[in-house]
Amino acid sequence: MDVRRLRLLRELADRGTVTAVAKALAYTPSAVSQQIRALQAEFGVQLTEPAGRGLRLTDAGWALAARADEVLAALDRAEAELDSYRSTPRGVVRVAIFPSGAFLLLPGLLRRMSAHPEVRLECRDVDMTPGEVPGLTADFDLVVTHRDDQAPPFDGERMAITPLLREPLDVALPLGHPLAAQERVEPAELVEEPWLSVDVGFPVDDVLRSLAVRTGVRPKVVQRINDFKVTEALVADGHGVALLPRYSANLRTVALRPLGGVRAGRNIEVVSRRGATERPAVQLVLDALIAEASRIAE
Repeated sequence: MDVRRLRLLRELADRGTVTAVAKALAYTPSAVSQQIRALQAEFGVQLTEPAGRGLRLTDAGWALAARADEVLAALDRAEAELDSYRSTPRGVVRVAIFPSGAFLLLPGLLRRMSAHPEVRLECRDVDMTPGEVPGLTADFDLVVTHRDDQAPPFDGERMAITPLLREPLDVALPLGHPLAAQERVEPAELVEEPWLSVDVGFPVDDVLRSLAVRTGVRPKVVQRINDFKVTEALVADGHGVALLPRYSANLRTVALRPLGGVRAGRNIEVVSRRGATERPAVQLVLDALIAEASRIAE
């Protein structure tokens, strides 16, 4: 069994296209296709099938990709056993984190990791939807992501999921808004308000859709801005209302009020490939993230 070919199959499962696999691994697309064909010949079963101009995995391909995870995780564990002979974790740990999560968690994470100079963090803020997370685990050791309360969980069969915290989403109002005098805001009271939301597919927009189901009225979204700090500034200036994460918003510029009758929140989680945390350095960073999230939620 050629382990390199198994890695290519798993990369195809995670990245979705031969072109994306080739670009990530510095192969040519034809070389990737050739190795996949060789793997099919090795196992004597069709692993891929045409899909437009590209390829997609067959059921057999998906089954082998799942087993490939087990094989490659075992190799990661073997490497981790060698690492464990060292007295301290060391090396590079790559972390992807969604922007508002970086605002919330990254300063504290870097502060905690400064006590471990043998571990070098490479962090990148990535504006990710839940559907993009599996592909990101191909490039990063840890992916800090978020999903709303109603969203389905990530695939725990192929990925390791570590919950960090649940952050409520509150209604953000201009400080002088009449509803700001209330302890909470009911959905029916927001029917006529202009909304500032995020791009379709991101967690906050999913909560707004739940609001539409409850009230029977589609929220009037006037702007779609993914940067919560920009949204906060627009709310403060009276351009609309929004849902903002409770622990991240600046209460000196906007009023935050719980949304009555609707469970509104985002679950912040760390997603990684199985076996990734067998590396002591990766486990150390994950532990630091858990500790920082616990401090915030206190």
